[in-house]
Amino acid sequence: MTPNDDMNVIFVGKSHGQHRSIPLNAASVISIIFIVLAVISAAAWAGYQAAMGQVSAAEPQESELVSQWQQKLNEQQAEVDRVREEVGHQIDALTLRLGRIQGSLLRLDALGQRFVESGLVASDEFNFDKSAAMGGPEEELLPADSFSAPELTKMIDQIEKQIEDREKQLRLLEKVASREKLEDELYVQGRPITWGWLSSKYGYRSDPFTGKRTWHGGVDLAGKDGSDIIAVASGVVTYADERYGYGNLVEIDHGDGLVTRYAHAKTIKVNVGDIVQKGQVVALMGSTGRSTGPHVHFEVIRNGKPENPEKYIRRASR
Repeated sequence: MTPNDDMNVIFVGKSHGQHRSIPLNAASVISIIFIVLAVISAAAWAGYQAAMGQVSAAEPQESELVSQWQQKLNEQQAEVDRVREEVGHQIDALTLRLGRIQGSLLRLDALGQRFVESGLVASDEFNFDKSAAMGGPEEELLPADSFSAPELTKMIDQIEKQIEDREKQLRLLEKVASREKLEDELYVQGRPITWGWLSSKYGYRSDPFTGKRTWHGGVDLAGKDGSDIIAVASGVVTYADERYGYGNLVEIDHGDGLVTRYAHAKTIKVNVGDIVQKGQVVALMGSTGRSTGPHVHFEVIRNGKPENPEKYIRRASR
């Protein structure tokens, strides 16, 4: 068909034998094609807009889901932080308790060492500088699980209670031992010399200068000039100087009204106010004062009255 040719469009009616034809030229056909394409394009654009609307409607749902997950993550992080902080507080509390336990153990070691030094405990039996020896075969059939925090807390509670009980017991023993040691120190017993002999007894005797019967309020213990004169008990020096008839005199108060005197010393080794221990050298033997030779005049006075020193010299050790 040429551009100049016409195209007839025949419309057939419902009644047979009736029809109608519309002549179309090329321009009309092209116009119809453009119209059809325009309708198709409009339909496609409408479908695209509808699809984009659905996508836009779905976007808020996905954003809301992300927000919910973020909120859950924040809550979980907050819970983790809370647990971490709580665990940190528990660790700090356990650390403080362990520090107190360590201090208590150091005190117990010190008390034990005192017992060793005092001779109440054999040093070869207890060595407080080393950890206690322990051991045993490993049980292969039983699982070796770690302790839980509540179990550790319970164990620490038990250890603290045991340490507290042991410390009280050791403190009590220390007091008893100290009291016994103090009583032993204050117990007047033994001779005031390390070497020598009894040269004059307590009581009436013949005076070495006049030959007359006179009272002798102590005992004389002769020995080597310059030898040690020792305290027969612990006490406080109340006199350390020369006195008429006594020569150089040391006087010691042992408490409970008991006093001892050491006379005729060559040299005095202590001063008034000194605290002396049992067996400590307080003077050197000499012959000062009213004396015929090197010796120590030893007196024991209780509540101001003289007693026979031989009773205390012969005393058995406590």
